[in-house]
Amino acid sequence: MLYDNLGINEKGHLTIGGIDAVTLAEEFGAPLYVLDEDRVRANCRTYVQALAEYMPAGSYPLFAGKALCFKGLYPVLKEEGMGADVVSPGEIYTALAGGFPAERLYFHGNNKTDEDILYAMDNGVGHFIVDNHHELERVNRYAGEKGIKQKVLLRVTPGIDPHTLQAINTGRIDCQFGVPIETGQAARFVQAAVGMENLDVLGFHSHIGSQIFEAEPFCDAVDILLAFADEMRQVLGFTVRVLNLGGGFGVRYQETDPVVDIPGNIKALSEHLKAGCAARNYPVPQVLLEPGRSIVADAGVTLYRVGGVKTIEGYRSYITVNGGMTDNPRYALYQAPYTVLPADRMNDQRNFVCTVAGRCCESGDLIQENIRMPEAKRDDLIAVLTTGAYNFTMSSNYNRLCRPALVMLRGGKARLAVRRQTFEDLVACDL
Repeated sequence: MLYDNLGINEKGHLTIGGIDAVTLAEEFGAPLYVLDEDRVRANCRTYVQALAEYMPAGSYPLFAGKALCFKGLYPVLKEEGMGADVVSPGEIYTALAGGFPAERLYFHGNNKTDEDILYAMDNGVGHFIVDNHHELERVNRYAGEKGIKQKVLLRVTPGIDPHTLQAINTGRIDCQFGVPIETGQAARFVQAAVGMENLDVLGFHSHIGSQIFEAEPFCDAVDILLAFADEMRQVLGFTVRVLNLGGGFGVRYQETDPVVDIPGNIKALSEHLKAGCAARNYPVPQVLLEPGRSIVADAGVTLYRVGGVKTIEGYRSYITVNGGMTDNPRYALYQAPYTVLPADRMNDQRNFVCTVAGRCCESGDLIQENIRMPEAKRDDLIAVLTTGAYNFTMSSNYNRLCRPALVMLRGGKARLAVRRQTFEDLVACDL
């Protein structure tokens, strides 16, 4: 099994967190998002404990809400000692509705509108990750009007290529996020920020990409960031107190993916940071990380019902399911790899080579190609693993399909966390 919370019971059914996947589909329907809360909590603790052990006091992880955002998740994050990264007023609203403390929110985004900024300030959001000069000026202005000193981190781009997928590589110089160090623009950005009276500039933020399996790319980013921080100390007298290194540790989508040693990576990163600071006689800053995918991805499974099997003689066979790109667009976007399992026939031989296709009127609506399954029949149950990140949050109503329900599992029990959309929901905003 790809993860240790998955198993096979005496009926030959897939189990998730000890619960029969077939039972879940019968009770809650399919398609169905399933999220193992116990695994989410364990992943949170891995980060919280490693940062507390290896990094300076005050270091902690922020959950990246773009990976998964719904009200019922935020009490879990709060209880586990996480902060939260939010990228829109909608994510802020959801976090607050879930009882998450506003002061532990970090507001991202490369194009915050005036309304966004005011909404965040009016709701007491603790920190802004400032992306550009225009935002810097507006945050300073509105903080002054409200009589507050807004805590900010400045997003800079170190120019690192971690050899990740281009669509999720955010550390390179030519990128819509942040201000590049190499061109000299970041130095002017910092100079402007530290001169603004309504801002408390804590330090820098960078994000070099996603699906990174080792510490080395982060260490490379630290070298660039520390050199830049030291330069700003010499030129401006500004000392970084907080360094947010973003997210990016990878997860296993298939058996061929490596197992990531997150505590080991954080320890190696800590040792590299401390050595770099010692070499420059620079105070070691607090460190923030922004895991999203590596908190929730492997806790998620999506269940589908088979509609039928179609074989194009001389070409290939398709298994069609009652979901697809509306609940998981990642294969259509960038051919994301997934492990697909016959949830109700786990002990059957898998000698049928096929492509799993969705129900949308798009030739690109595929879940995975050229996989091995038992030869399927209508109403068989199929499980797609590692779907806890960027599936629910990227889902849509294309073809006027309703979004699936989401259930959370804890201690061998399941509860509905997000109800399935209805046809009435589809027209609720129509006039």
